[in-house]
Parts: sequence; C-alpha cells; structure tokens
Amino acid sequence: MNIGASYLVSNLYSTSIFLSHTLKQFFLMNIFFSEYLTNYSTYTFGYTAYCQADSSDEIPEIYSKGFLPYTGNIQLEKSTFYMARSLRIDLERFSDTSENRRINRKASELNIEMDFTPLAEFDLNDEHFVNFCTNYAAERFAGGEMTQERFQYVLSRNLITHIIEFKTAEQKYGYVLACMHSNMLHYWFSFFDIDYMQSHSLGKWMMWKTISWAKENTLSYVYLGTCYLPKSLYKVRDHKGIAFFDGTGWNEDAAVLKYLCQQDAEPREIDIFKSEDEKTKSIHLT
Repeated sequence: MNIGASYLVSNLYSTSIFLSHTLKQFFLMNIFFSEYLTNYSTYTFGYTAYCQADSSDEIPEIYSKGFLPYTGNIQLEKSTFYMARSLRIDLERFSDTSENRRINRKASELNIEMDFTPLAEFDLNDEHFVNFCTNYAAERFAGGEMTQERFQYVLSRNLITHIIEFKTAEQKYGYVLACMHSNMLHYWFSFFDIDYMQSHSLGKWMMWKTISWAKENTLSYVYLGTCYLPKSLYKVRDHKGIAFFDGTGWNEDAAVLKYLCQQDAEPREIDIFKSEDEKTKSIHLT
C-alpha cells in the first residue's frame, strides 16, 4: 500500500471511530421522537425531539445538543427535555455592551445585592418566595400558567442547583431558578418586581448580572432559554457572544436568528432544509 492510500485509510478509520463515538453518545442520552404535524404535499413530516436524563452527569451534554427542560406535564417522573431553538452565550466571546453598562448604572441606584444560594440551603417553602414567584408568573408568563403545583414540580427536578436572590436589607427585588452543572449555567425561570421593569430595566439587569457572574467564575456557557418571535430579540441585541441551536449545531449568525424570529408569527409550510429562502440557506450548507 502506498503512502497516499495508507493516509486515506487511516483518516477514514479515524473518521469512522469519531462518528461511531458521537452517535453512541447521542443515543445513550435516551432521546426519542414524537410525531407532530405532517404535510404530505411537501414531504414534510414533523417529529418533536425529547430527551430524558438518567443522571445529572448527562445534563451539560443534553443542553449542548439543543435541549431545554420540559415541565408542562407535572406527572412526568423523569427529568425530560425538548429540543428547540435554544439560545446560549459563549462566555469567551462575552463582554459588556453600552446597553449593559446603561442598565447597570440605572440599577445601581437601588443598591441591590445578588445572593447565590445552593438549593439545599434555601427555604423553598418560604411563603413570600412562593407567592412572589407565582404572582409574577400569573401576570407575566405567556403560553403556560405557573400554578403553585407546577412551581413545586419545577423545584423538585434534579436540575436546579441554586436560587439567585436579588435583594436589599429592606426589600426583595427578584429571584432566578438557576441550573449550574459543570461548565454551564441555565438562567431558567426568573421573577422580579415589575414596578421596576420600566424605570430600572430590572429583568434585563438581573440577566446581565447573572451572565457577568458566570464569566467571573470561569464558566463556559450561559443558556437563556428559547428564542422565538420578535419579542425575544432583546436577548440578542443586549448581549455579545450569542449563539442559537439551529438543528445542526450552534450558529453565531445573529442576522439569521433575527430573520427567523421575524418569520415565527406565520406558520411555516415547509421545513428550512427544503426551503428556497436564501436568508436561511446557510443553516444546512455542507
């Protein structure tokens, strides 16, 4: 066998081993697919991808594959995740924007302290905490209510590791349910005093403050949930280092993400791969 052929065989073998290892990891994660919408005229057959975690060790890898926690069915015993257009910040690329600095100057007037408490040390039955969070959710959450039963179900998952409390000696301003595993943090559910939403951009400030904390503590990624519809674009505008899961991997093209969000209000008749839309063609280029 000549040197060229030997090199080719060696590389094919290495590639085969890599793909085998990757696929093995993927399917060991207990991923399954549930049938949804179909459009036979375009051969578009929808399946929603789910993943169930067998141990907390799998959680960083599950997030990295584009999954986020699902708590819509409180009867589910296993921690279940759904695949979506997830949004994360690569903290190596993160730095403060002028908007970050502006809202920090405004919020500094309140002298709020950030208290990062391990879940085991936080009183989850505290009446003020429970009422604060569920009352906020009743007023602000769209697309699914947060009853006290669901709230307790969320807290019972093996995902949340810390409660982030924003407070002064006299007042509680907000809470975040945070999932910190290995090198990542998920800024999951947040709840805050809406009296300060307009005057001090409190919700935006809490998100920025948590991201900054994660960078200072040498984490690699902060996950910010999904990014659909134009209302989600503040996450993109406000922060550097953004990437979104596009079904193939983590895409850093903010222009494509903004375009997708603008298109979300209208039902899509065909999947992006088969679409002739030039603005989204780059997602599946090989």
